[in-house]
Amino acid sequence: SIFSPRDSTNETTAHSDAGSELEETEVKGKRKRGRPGRPPSANKKPRKSPGDKSRSEPGTRGIGRGRANGHPQQNGEGGDPVTLFEVVKLGKSAMQSVVDDWIESYKQDRDIALLDLINFFIQCSGCRGTVRIEMFRNMQNAEIIRKMTEEFDEDSGDYPLTMPGPQWKKFRSNFCEFIGVLIRQCQYSIIYDEYMMDTVISLLTGLSDSQVRAFRHTSTLAAMKLMTALVNVALNLSIHQDNTQRQYEAERNKMIGKRANERLELLLQKRKELQENQDEIENMMNSIFKGIFVHRYRDAIAEIRAVCIEEIGVWMKMYSDAFLNDSYLKYVGWTLHDRVCPSKTVYFDRIVSMTLDKEYDVAVEAIRLVTLILHGSEEALSNEDCENVYHLVYSAHRPVAVAAGEFLHKKLFSRHDPQAEEALAKRRGRNSPNGNLIRMLVLFFLESELHEHAAYLVDSLWESSQELLKDWECMTELLLEEPVQGEEAMSDRQESALIELMVCTIRQAAEAHPPVGRGTGKRVLTAKERKTQIDDRNKLTEHFIIALPMLLSKYSADAEKVANLLQIPQYFDLEIYSTGRMEKHLDALLKQIKFVVEKHVESDVLEACSKTYSILCSEEYTIQNRVDIAHSQLIDEFVDRFNHSVEDLLQEGEEADDDDIYNVLSTLKRLTSFHNAHDLTKWDLFSNCYRLLRTGIEHGAMPEQIVVQALQCSHYSILWQLVKITEGDGKINFVFQAFMLLCDLLMIFSHQLMTGGREGLQPLVFNPDSGLQSELLSFVMDHVFIDQDDENQSMEGDEEDEANKIEALHKRRNLLAAFSKLIIYDIVDMHAAADIFKHYMKYYNDYGDIIKETLSKTRQIDKIQCAKTLILSLQQLFNELVQEQGPNLDRTSAHVSGIKELARRFALTFGLDQIKTREAVATLHKDGIEFAFKYQNQKGQEYPPPNLAFLEVLSEFSSKLLRQDKKTVHSYLEKFLTEQMMERREDIWLPLISYRNSLVTGGEDDRMSVNSGSSSSKASSVRNKKGRPPLHKKRVEDESLEGSWLNRNDTIQTPGALQTPQLTSTVLRENTRQMGEQIQEHESEHGSEQDFLHNPQMQISWLGQQKLEDLNRKDRTGMNYMKGRSGVRHAVRGLMEDDAEPIFEDVMMSSRGQLEDMNEEFEDTMVIDLPPSRNRRERAELRPDFFDSAAIIEDDSGFGMPMF
Repeated sequence: SIFSPRDSTNETTAHSDAGSELEETEVKGKRKRGRPGRPPSANKKPRKSPGDKSRSEPGTRGIGRGRANGHPQQNGEGGDPVTLFEVVKLGKSAMQSVVDDWIESYKQDRDIALLDLINFFIQCSGCRGTVRIEMFRNMQNAEIIRKMTEEFDEDSGDYPLTMPGPQWKKFRSNFCEFIGVLIRQCQYSIIYDEYMMDTVISLLTGLSDSQVRAFRHTSTLAAMKLMTALVNVALNLSIHQDNTQRQYEAERNKMIGKRANERLELLLQKRKELQENQDEIENMMNSIFKGIFVHRYRDAIAEIRAVCIEEIGVWMKMYSDAFLNDSYLKYVGWTLHDRVCPSKTVYFDRIVSMTLDKEYDVAVEAIRLVTLILHGSEEALSNEDCENVYHLVYSAHRPVAVAAGEFLHKKLFSRHDPQAEEALAKRRGRNSPNGNLIRMLVLFFLESELHEHAAYLVDSLWESSQELLKDWECMTELLLEEPVQGEEAMSDRQESALIELMVCTIRQAAEAHPPVGRGTGKRVLTAKERKTQIDDRNKLTEHFIIALPMLLSKYSADAEKVANLLQIPQYFDLEIYSTGRMEKHLDALLKQIKFVVEKHVESDVLEACSKTYSILCSEEYTIQNRVDIAHSQLIDEFVDRFNHSVEDLLQEGEEADDDDIYNVLSTLKRLTSFHNAHDLTKWDLFSNCYRLLRTGIEHGAMPEQIVVQALQCSHYSILWQLVKITEGDGKINFVFQAFMLLCDLLMIFSHQLMTGGREGLQPLVFNPDSGLQSELLSFVMDHVFIDQDDENQSMEGDEEDEANKIEALHKRRNLLAAFSKLIIYDIVDMHAAADIFKHYMKYYNDYGDIIKETLSKTRQIDKIQCAKTLILSLQQLFNELVQEQGPNLDRTSAHVSGIKELARRFALTFGLDQIKTREAVATLHKDGIEFAFKYQNQKGQEYPPPNLAFLEVLSEFSSKLLRQDKKTVHSYLEKFLTEQMMERREDIWLPLISYRNSLVTGGEDDRMSVNSGSSSSKASSVRNKKGRPPLHKKRVEDESLEGSWLNRNDTIQTPGALQTPQLTSTVLRENTRQMGEQIQEHESEHGSEQDFLHNPQMQISWLGQQKLEDLNRKDRTGMNYMKGRSGVRHAVRGLMEDDAEPIFEDVMMSSRGQLEDMNEEFEDTMVIDLPPSRNRRERAELRPDFFDSAAIIEDDSGFGMPMF
């Protein structure tokens, strides 16, 4: 232990070693002006500073020489003096007045005043001696303390701080108050005079190091309170410094003409003075802390240790910036290991109270700490402390409740008698170890008086007491078996509580998630948790299939117990009735339920019976027929009874007796409860209910309760008939169903039908033509992408509730998912997805996951075509905006920002691997550039093209280009630029400037000139010549590539230029039609797009083509320029060959990576649920679900698409 038990009964043994293993406090050198690192020497008094002895103290009131409050001012002339000790002990004068008188005395004679203060501390320690003026002036502190030690009364160990009685308790309070007021009144000048504080701190340091317990205790308390007062002074100085600094900064930031230099100088001087005072106070605090606290916090006396730790907590709360750090917190941590309670009880109450902290994380940790305290020392916690934690098991915050549940388990359910536990472990059922614990749990539940929160209690204990809560066998035996001799029987309240807790444990085990109101929702279970859930459900089903009929039989007369017991079947695995050959137990259960229905008319019981029948009648289970027969027989019996009783009631009229009324009412209650969950329209209950209501209206003699039940039953009957009429007969539902069936048929009879060697089914393959594809897309546009207001107008008034809105959204999601599948499986052309992709931002909350999944799958199939589809969707949005606002778009408008944001989102979907997506991104830029410059401005070439603003949208994709690809795209862009375009700097040309800047790689200048591309390439460094192809081979390749691609570059139709289908629901874009017509004019000259896509000789990287074209252009330029210098011509040709070398490397890199690209998984893919199909089985045999990426990869058809 770090605490030394060296203090003996005569208070003279050594207290502790000054050399602490925790912190070194001795620093060589002489302390001056409170220098940090060393306390004032206890053996040497501070030197007196020359000069004036009395500094004015603002805010104090002066008194004449003589007596002030009875203490001597000048050698005690004229009568017996009254000391400071006696004044503080009596406490009759205000402490402010006492301190003010002492300050006035200090101003007149510092030595006399300090002598009074020194004697005050000596007398407060219980010492009978007095320090005289000669001793104060001529003796060191150590000599004075030694002299005073001799004056102690050795017969008594008491001193004022330990003496019993209210007078001395008040003295301690007055003593602490005196020190605090003294520092507060001296904080402006006296404490900075290098004399008073040095003298007091030096004396207290010496007294705290004394072997006399009274000196140590009193001086430590005085020093700690002195330190607390200084901390408050330091905090005030810090605040003043901050205020002064703000004033200084505000004044300095003013204009020179308005700045007051004199005020600046005053503020600077004030700030300097405050900083000096702050340093002085910190030095004093450092001296007290290292000279007294560091030694006394581990004193042999627990009361002294407690004083230190209590005050350091005050400092941390008061001045957390300075004290709430590891340098001071370590003392708190070490003190927690104290074996004696007083020094730790300072924290104990606070720890217990922290269990109720409003910050849940703090409360959880506090409860865990209290649990550890309980585990280590159970007697340390009182009953009140435990009760503060008990009720937290009902907290709505689950971590707090679980922590409290663990505490409750430790307190109530942990056994400490191994022999008794071993003996009970051999028993089972009610006599098992859990029998008494379950009784204890029931008692706790009843005493908490929160009976409606049984589910919360079970959930809180589930993690710590799961074995106990799953002992359903023990619970059942406690309910069914009679108590043995000598065992106390359970009361009716205890049985009801046990049944309620048992049902809650069954629900917790079967559902494996917290109750409603605790937790954020159902989380996905891990495989282990799922297995545990299945095992628990099987276990409880097998047990309660047998036990439940017996429980219902025993408690059939108690409505509350029966209503709880009838909740159990909803958690059964009903297949066990068939697989376990337990139909006889099902018959027993149905018999008991029928008996309960016949016996009770309470609504809770009848609704529980109705719900149980509804669960057992589920069509997915084989027991459905057996239960349905029993249910129909029960309804037949009650309907027959109801009809007869109604006839009797109506015939007797006003003469009907109570029995007739009761027969009608009780039977009608049962039928109404069942009609809520079951369709009973075939029994025509409405007719007799209507007769009862009409009779009540005509004659007014119908009992009110019968009227209410008849109205309720009629209401259910009308609703069930309405369901029959509206279910599946609405026009919208019919159209939706037709669309879903059509999509399913197109999937089934698509080209996938011939896979697996089934070429004989070729005649059955149906490929939708462009007209049908347009109609399908039009239907999606009209019924999926609609505003909420339009939807509300199309819905009837009774469908305005939230549930119907969610159902309508679910149907629209099914439509979109069905159409997306057609796109993914290449049944509908991929470019049709552009109309879907463009709605990604606007309908993100409703369809964002489906659109993202569609985008992911289309990219896996064909990156190039997917990129063309993305840029097409952006072009469509841009054309729509131009049609709405005209050619002069406001680049800062929300619509333009929306298109740019969509482009940014699309760019993010390309991921971080630019190598794999380089061809797709480059193709996207190519189509975007062509779209921007497709049409010339009718006003002339000095005006920008109408679509030039689209380049600002296209610039969002520039970051996805590789460095070398940016240069190639930049060269391609310059083909469309005239010299006038590159010189323009007006705002209307900003999209072009912005896009060009986004393509300029780091370190290159964008000179906005026609030859910028050539200049930058000429300035490039010479590459490594290793592996360079022969010159003549390279020339042949250049010529072949130039002939096959570059000559056709401006005339072929690219996939990005495919026309949007003619849609009935989408406004036709004039620009799009013109684009298609212009492209078709050139198809006869240079071939079609399909020729290019399916010709292996033509599938060369567009990037490579652009680089070769740029190279040949530079080659021709160089040769013309150097025509007369053949020697230099060869050197230039060599450099140009070096530049061309990486082009083929880039093409090969792309070729090698294409098959890998087909298998890559999109990083943001989200799993969504597609709508179920009525042809699920047939479709599953023909084609796996499109969300299975493995299925896409394995299918050969996926590789039949053209690759860039």
